[in-house]
Amino acid sequence: MTKSGSKIVSVVHILFHKAIIKILLPYDNKILYTDDKRHVSKEKHMTGHYENKEFRILSAIGMILVVAGHLGFNVFDVGGLFPYYSFHVFIFLFVSGYFYKKEAEKGIGSYLAGKVVSLLLPYYIFNVVYGVLAAVLHHAGFSIGQELSFYSLVLAPFDGGHQFMYQFPAWFVPVLFLIEVINVCMRKVLSLIRLNNEWLIFSLCLLAGILTVWLADGGHVYGWYRIPGRLLFMLPGYELGCLYRQKLERLDTLPHAVYFAAVMGIQLLISVFSGGLAFSAVWVTSFANGPFIPYLTVITGIAFWLRIARILQDIPVLAGKLVTIGRYTYSIMMHHIFAFFLVKTVFYWISRLTPLCQEFDAAMYFSEINFVYLPGGAEAAKWLYLFAGIGLPLLFSFAVERLRRD
Repeated sequence: MTKSGSKIVSVVHILFHKAIIKILLPYDNKILYTDDKRHVSKEKHMTGHYENKEFRILSAIGMILVVAGHLGFNVFDVGGLFPYYSFHVFIFLFVSGYFYKKEAEKGIGSYLAGKVVSLLLPYYIFNVVYGVLAAVLHHAGFSIGQELSFYSLVLAPFDGGHQFMYQFPAWFVPVLFLIEVINVCMRKVLSLIRLNNEWLIFSLCLLAGILTVWLADGGHVYGWYRIPGRLLFMLPGYELGCLYRQKLERLDTLPHAVYFAAVMGIQLLISVFSGGLAFSAVWVTSFANGPFIPYLTVITGIAFWLRIARILQDIPVLAGKLVTIGRYTYSIMMHHIFAFFLVKTVFYWISRLTPLCQEFDAAMYFSEINFVYLPGGAEAAKWLYLFAGIGLPLLFSFAVERLRRD
């Protein structure tokens, strides 16, 4: 074999090995990183990398808000001051941008290959799994999810990601991959012309995002236009994470009381003088307050929970549990809707086999993935779904890790 042939075989072998690990061990938002003296809140994880506890906890908080949001459970929105859908998806963009490294621009090909392995490959594996599951359940009387097709298996993940519904929150994964591609290529080009400045990059991306919201308000972001629209709208969240790490983090030293007074004061003013603050990132719709307010609420929402994460990292009884959740955000994002479905399935069979839960709406169970059955109409029952939505994916990940070790 020639030297070039050997090199190709070696690269394929390495990528294959990484792929197997990523498929078996659901990956999170890349908040493992090498030692950096600027970050004091870090501990060494069993992988041998250093782990930023503050951002692990921030990721965990974002994931809890996502799961609660899909239940319509507003227990964490601070009395309505910080609606989940006004910022929570951007937490993950912010975290991913924060851990972007300029070294990636020196080897864009290998960098993007790594992103394919860590983001897209497990996504497509589970897309097939849930597609087959949806097809099987169609034969059992369910009408949830599309039929298996080239579109639903290959193209739909980039066109909203709601093809099979049982894993629809994972629509974020292909979007994050494309944003990673745009970011590293954009920065490479700007570095070649000596314009690779964090403030400039963030400003240009923010301007593009504001223009996108303005176009969406005018009804111009629809159909296939949503793909570039979604990317342009969400890209500023990623670049905000880069900007925070490079320029703003060292300035983030206000005392807690002053910090929260400022952030919550601004948010209160926004809430009083604006309409509904929630918007749809995936469909690039529902912007009730023009093109500027969505980005302002993204900043205030992230700022509020970032400082909460900093406080929680010093409370061991909470920090340890939240850090664990933060390590498995990919798995929870992918599987929590199916975990809800399993809870509903238990209630369905209880209603069929016992005198209990007779008000269970079987028609909704078989046709609507967002149906949430609450025994006796008790809102408190949403805690059961919340714990299942987080706990069952965690148990799945722990089981896979145990199998790998054995």
